[in-house]
Amino acid sequence: MKTTHMLKVLGRELPIVSSAPAEKVQAVENYVNDRLQKITVSLNRNDQELVLILALLNITEELLDLRSSQKMDGTLDERVRGMIARLQSA
Repeated sequence: MKTTHMLKVLGRELPIVSSAPAEKVQAVENYVNDRLQKITVSLNRNDQELVLILALLNITEELLDLRSSQKMDGTLDERVRGMIARLQSA
């Protein structure tokens, strides 16, 4: 069941509709705000558009790295299963 959650990002309250549990939505909010804060501090200025773009790029890079890692893990699993099957049939 979808529920509306109120999130606060860059000082702006946003109603977010999600079927995720409240704890997960809160974790997402915390992660995004933490990332935005770190980028704001590292830039030493408060250009919200630039901060958002950099956060988007950083989080997307993390996601793509994770997907690539999982894909490699899946390929490795398939290779190991194949080796086990060959050993068992020998």
